[in-house]
Amino acid sequence: MSTSTSGKGLEGIVAANSGICWIDGDAGILSYRGIDIHELAVRSMFEETTFLLWNGRLPNAAELEEFSTTLAASRVLDERILSLLKSFPTSATPMEVLRTAVSALSFYDADEQDNSHQANVRKAFNLTSQIAMIVAIYDRLRKGKEIVPADPSLTHAGNFLWMLNGEVPSETATKTLDVALILHADHELNASTFAARVIAATLSDIHSAVTGAIGALKGPLHGGANEATMRMLYAIDKSGQDPVEYVKELLAAKKKIFGFGHRVYKTEDPRATHLRAMSEKLSLDSGETRWYPWSRQIELYVKAEKKLNANVDFYSASTYTMLGLDVDLFTPVFAVSRISGWAAHVIEQLDDNRLIRPRAEYIGPGYPAPYIPMKDR
Repeated sequence: MSTSTSGKGLEGIVAANSGICWIDGDAGILSYRGIDIHELAVRSMFEETTFLLWNGRLPNAAELEEFSTTLAASRVLDERILSLLKSFPTSATPMEVLRTAVSALSFYDADEQDNSHQANVRKAFNLTSQIAMIVAIYDRLRKGKEIVPADPSLTHAGNFLWMLNGEVPSETATKTLDVALILHADHELNASTFAARVIAATLSDIHSAVTGAIGALKGPLHGGANEATMRMLYAIDKSGQDPVEYVKELLAAKKKIFGFGHRVYKTEDPRATHLRAMSEKLSLDSGETRWYPWSRQIELYVKAEKKLNANVDFYSASTYTMLGLDVDLFTPVFAVSRISGWAAHVIEQLDDNRLIRPRAEYIGPGYPAPYIPMKDR
């Protein structure tokens, strides 16, 4: 009945004005606050990139030191959250635990009822630090290991690996994860970020917005695609088949190959460029002869046969595996990074808020449809 223009899944529809992230899908460009992702991946660190997302500019040396110190000081969890984590069944997935624990964090945040800019920035520091802690702590708890206390002397990436493994990470591992966190930090109005902005626009709190974002990220068509990619590589290893032949069979059976194609990018996902290189380096350094070589073979085949490029999820799978992460931690690590972008968008939304209330293109029966009495149905 409506004459408005719409796209299925809101494809191509502009839903908000934002100064945080700019993407040119045709040219394969991703930028944060106008700075190309390639420059940030090579020259920046996660803390500096997060400052950029939240403040609209790069920090000077003193500002970066203060920002990093504040982030480190925020690595504190209320004992009642720790008790909650210990009460969860070990069968719970890390994403389920993260979703529930982040919601519970609001109980113990002194600024919870304050939606001012300053309060939301303080809560953003807390959430950025606490999400990383929750992921690392729960992984150790479910494996029967002791909790590793945070080390304020380490970077955000280094501290996460320290709390996860109980060992000071190598410089290569820390740098690899740091770059991965930068690459995943924001991506305009993706499903989880849009969910966060919709929730924030109702004048709900940032914990509710981030909880909703985590729920959206949990889905395999968003954050879970790298898990599916790695499970495919594990299945190939178990089968003993040639990787390309295995993928041919999947395609012949009309099954989806995760980690390829993107709603926005018509060329290579610029994030995949760096993750491919990191996967290759980790493979060479460790002597691992399966995950990167197989991934590269599959990528070349799918690109030749289906004209699809690898996206951010495809090489993050092998990269995270060679960092020693369990498959079901891949999506939580995505959240460890994306909280920086979610927070930036929630803050931006609330700084100039208007309730997000789109219309639907009605495709039901014509109006007026007759009401049929019960006796005539």
